[in-house]
Amino acid sequence: MEGDREAPIEPARPAPRVSLSEWCRRTLDWIGPQRLIGGVMLASGIAVGGWWLLHAPPPPVERSLPTAVRTPTTLGAAPAPSSSSVTPPPSAVVVHVAGAVLHPGLVTLPSTARVDDAVTAAGGADVDADLDALNLAALVADGARIYVPRRGEVVPAVVSSGAPPPSGPVDVNSASEEQLDALPGIGPTTAAAIVAHRQANGPFRTVDDLLEVRGIGEAKLEQFRALVTV
Repeated sequence: MEGDREAPIEPARPAPRVSLSEWCRRTLDWIGPQRLIGGVMLASGIAVGGWWLLHAPPPPVERSLPTAVRTPTTLGAAPAPSSSSVTPPPSAVVVHVAGAVLHPGLVTLPSTARVDDAVTAAGGADVDADLDALNLAALVADGARIYVPRRGEVVPAVVSSGAPPPSGPVDVNSASEEQLDALPGIGPTTAAAIVAHRQANGPFRTVDDLLEVRGIGEAKLEQFRALVTV
C-alpha cells in the first residue's frame, strides 16, 4: 500500500566549516586556563631538562689542572749550601789614628778598610784637618799609625823607642814607625817619611819603591834591603 511505503532516507549533510579562530577559542574553552598553564610549565621543564642533558657542565677547575709529578732526587747531586759553609768575615786590624781627629787612639777595622774608614772610626776629621795630605783610598795595615796633619803642619817624627832590630823581615806596608826606626840606617825622620808616603800613595809594590821616599837612596836602601819585605 502506498500509505505503508517508507519515506526515503536523506543523505547526511556535512558539518558546517569552523574558522581557525573559532576552533582555537573552542579548544581553549575545552582545555581551560589551569590545563593551559600546566601544559606550558611541563613543556618548559622538558625543554630545560633536555638542554641540560645535551650540554653537560664543564669539569671543576681543580680537576682540569695538570697533576704535578714529583721527580726523584738525582743521586750524587750537590746538597744545598748550609749556613756553616758561609765564608767567615775577614780578620780585623788595629791601627793608631792620631792628629787632627775628634777621638785619636786605637781603632779596630776590617782588613779591607781604607784610610778614610780609619779617620771616620776615630770620630772624623777636625775642622782644620788637612785631608789632602793623606791618601784616603789607601788600604790600612795592622799596627800602622795614621797621622792626620793640620793645615800647614809638618808631619812630626816619632822618637825611637830604642827597640832592638827585628829578627825577621819587616813588612814596610804594615810596620809602624817604631818598627821602621829599628832598622839600620833609618831614623825617626825617615821612618815617618815612609809611613807618610805609604798613606799618601798606597802600599809599596816592591822594596825598590822605597827609593821614592825622601831621604832614602841606593846606599841607605842596601843597608836594610835584606831586612824588609812587601
